[in-house]
Amino acid sequence: MEPIIIFENHSYLVINKPAGLLVHGAPHIEEATLVNWLLERYPDIENVGEDPARPGIVHRLDKEVSGLMVIPKNQITYEMLKKQFQERTIKKEYTALVYGKIFKEEDEISFPIKRSNEGYKMAAVPKNFSDNSDDKIRPATTRITILKRLINYTLLKVEIKTGRTHQIRVHLHAYGHPIVGDNLYSTKITRIKNKKYNLGRVFLVSTNLEFTDQNGERQSFQTGLPVDLTNFLETAK
Repeated sequence: MEPIIIFENHSYLVINKPAGLLVHGAPHIEEATLVNWLLERYPDIENVGEDPARPGIVHRLDKEVSGLMVIPKNQITYEMLKKQFQERTIKKEYTALVYGKIFKEEDEISFPIKRSNEGYKMAAVPKNFSDNSDDKIRPATTRITILKRLINYTLLKVEIKTGRTHQIRVHLHAYGHPIVGDNLYSTKITRIKNKKYNLGRVFLVSTNLEFTDQNGERQSFQTGLPVDLTNFLETAK
């Protein structure tokens, strides 16, 4: 489960993270992470960033999600990318396969997101939700575009305008179309189907990443679907 290096220069590298690889660890986690991989190959990244436990990490993908990430190799690049994420000038697009047929060619999902009462997951709340005692509610916007319609599924291009934890997974579940392979944000029926399909991951891939580099030039990177998802899509109906 090693990342594939898509591009590298003296300032950053762009990788394709495989599903199943954690980006960074936590006190209760002992498995290998992307951070371990980075420190083994780029020891100087240890001093990049703001959190010693997450050196070089300026954004992340969930463990069960694969695709493109940019990793700064020095503090100047880290700060530059961090600012772009904060100002939402970095473009991130994903490809997702969801359950059910979506009829709108395009749509925008804008449910606010908060930590659920279960603690380990997030939850979408109604737009008119009002609770002055809860300062953890965050606005979130996800744009979806139809790529392909199947009988039982819809293949989507997904663009996020905000970067909340589990945003795409939470929003698509709240929208009534959980992502194939997602057991955390799911229904009883989709969990049964996920067990049958046994993908072992979420059908969500970061396929496009665009940002401005240290020279002020716009850089764009793309990747396709991994083989396991391509094979599933070919047999899906």
